[in-house]
Amino acid sequence: MTISSSHQRLENKWDEARARTMNEPEKLLYRSNLLGSDKRITNYGGGNTSAKVMQDDPLTGDAVEVLWVKGSGGDVGSIKMDGFSTLYMDKLNALRDLYRGVDFQDEMVGYLPHCTFNLNPRAASIDTPLHAYVPAKHVDHMHPDAIIAIAAAKDSKALTQQIFGDRIGWLPWKKPGYELGLWLSDFCAQNPQAQGVVLESHGLFTWADDAQDCYALSLEIIQTAMDWFAEQTAGKDTFGGAVHQSLDADARRAAAARLMPAIRGMVSEKQHMVGHFTDDDAVLEFVNAHDMPRLAALGTSCPDHFLRTKICPLVVDFNPAKPDMDATLSGLAGAVTTYRENYEAYYNRCKRDDSPAIRDPNAVVYLIPGVGMITFAKDKATARISGEFYVNAINVMRGADAVSEYQGLPEQEAFDIEYWLLEEAKLQRMPAPKSMAGRVALITGGAGGIGAATAERYLREGACVMLADIDDAALAETAARLSARFSADVVRTVSMDVTDEAAVAAAYDQIAAEFGGIDILVSNAGIASSAPIEDTTLELWNKNMSILSTGYFLVSRAAFKVFRVQDMGGAVVFVASKNGLAASPNAAAYCTAKASEIHLARCLALEGAPMGVRVNVVNPDAVLKGSKIWEGEWLEQRADTYGTDKDGLEAMYRERSMLKRSVLPEDIAEAAYFLASDHSAKSTGNIINVDAGNVQAFTR
Repeated sequence: MTISSSHQRLENKWDEARARTMNEPEKLLYRSNLLGSDKRITNYGGGNTSAKVMQDDPLTGDAVEVLWVKGSGGDVGSIKMDGFSTLYMDKLNALRDLYRGVDFQDEMVGYLPHCTFNLNPRAASIDTPLHAYVPAKHVDHMHPDAIIAIAAAKDSKALTQQIFGDRIGWLPWKKPGYELGLWLSDFCAQNPQAQGVVLESHGLFTWADDAQDCYALSLEIIQTAMDWFAEQTAGKDTFGGAVHQSLDADARRAAAARLMPAIRGMVSEKQHMVGHFTDDDAVLEFVNAHDMPRLAALGTSCPDHFLRTKICPLVVDFNPAKPDMDATLSGLAGAVTTYRENYEAYYNRCKRDDSPAIRDPNAVVYLIPGVGMITFAKDKATARISGEFYVNAINVMRGADAVSEYQGLPEQEAFDIEYWLLEEAKLQRMPAPKSMAGRVALITGGAGGIGAATAERYLREGACVMLADIDDAALAETAARLSARFSADVVRTVSMDVTDEAAVAAAYDQIAAEFGGIDILVSNAGIASSAPIEDTTLELWNKNMSILSTGYFLVSRAAFKVFRVQDMGGAVVFVASKNGLAASPNAAAYCTAKASEIHLARCLALEGAPMGVRVNVVNPDAVLKGSKIWEGEWLEQRADTYGTDKDGLEAMYRERSMLKRSVLPEDIAEAAYFLASDHSAKSTGNIINVDAGNVQAFTR
């Protein structure tokens, strides 16, 4: 995404035939979704749209003018009809008489619910007055990189006039709110021919009396800015030229995989953080540039950018020409401490008598020359979106500094946005985090019944999950199903043979680069075999030991390495078997390997305890539903052993249990959730049997 990408012009996607069937609120939704579908027009959650519509009052039946405007916290690209607030225009106009001046503008937010039309529960946003007091019927407020580059330039007003003439006006920086709404109202009254306005360090407003015209105007104004930048910057060095060269793609990802668990451990003191790595062209151009340190220190300009990316990023000391990751990691703790101290000093310089308490002092954005950008946040989606916002900020810096001089928000203004009491109230209204929020889990055998059920259980509680399996087709199918339900942000896959040391190491590099590290290992990969001892070949014996014992050792050893780097504890759950405690006929290789798993878990519990890593075991029995090991010879072999057929085997297992109940994957998942969650924070070295009761498997 670059400001100068004029070869990829904004596309007018308006379908007149489709729009002809819509009423005005539906056209507003259509316009909003079209605008939000292109990140060159506005970023995720950024900007808002509105329409003034004549509707019948539900009480009087009289036709009244109603403002439909994107509600608080929505995203124009994905908004639905219930995402819009609706307010009486006559009541919004009446608020002017209640306004006591700029020092009291925040109190006007409390009056907005009194203006609600038709008992709409969607909360109105702080930008509502900005839309209400523009006299045009349709208003778009967007955050295009090309426009914000103008808005964030030192001579923003002159550039706006140069590019747009009198069509688009300019207003100086003012924090969003009621006062800015009145400024817009005055501007419109004094400039009736204007079609929009650039707000300094903020964004673009455009308006028209027809929904299609408003959409087309927004595209035209943004494209005009993009074309102008393409003309002005052609052939020029960007960001003062490059002083570093990027590592190759594999080396960049490997560097991120080394850095991210270390950073994650340092920034997760108050809550578990999730990471996101970006090394696209825009990021690499910036982190390698001569002017990057100067520009990064200035911070972002647009309030939406700033709220997502914090006052400024942390630049990691790394020289891609002479890469020394050990030295970089050694210096990382000092760099993080310095950032925190600087942030606390910024808070103390700028805080007001009624400011909220200081929040997390750690950086959100980490810039690494030659490598890319890492972002950390409370969940994967927020970390990814924060990265996207900083890419927007990079594009803004590129444009503004190329044609003028980039300027961030003044420090006090930035603080007043970050610690705005209205923003604090919004944060306080957010629901409590789920029990596994910020946790990252690796589940081996993730495409099977138990693995998939465990992944689903963790995802329901807010975790991120990487599924590992050797069955690529089943892995893709499971991931697609879980992604559709819980979002693609939180589900990843890796094709991994647990007996392959290199493949295991590569999988841990991948989970580190995707999510920042790991908190939970569910070692669940498995096979099963059945044969009398005299028919048990050495190959069969070794296969059981390789997968069920050595494989569990390899994935656990790799997990412990990451746990030690993060220094924030962790949980390991072995999915063993009732057969690890209770011998079964014709299954010596399987039972012995499962017993090995259980004793390995005990050993790891001893080693893990000093660093807060808990290791526990779930012993299932006869979980036939969704299980891949019951799809082949094992089912036939066990049926033959017990003198029944395939259809009668599950009933036989159920009837032999003490509780006479079938054991399902979801039952094992529940135990795996308990052992990985804080509910079992004081348990390690334990075994939970989930077998519907088997006296031979009672632990002693």
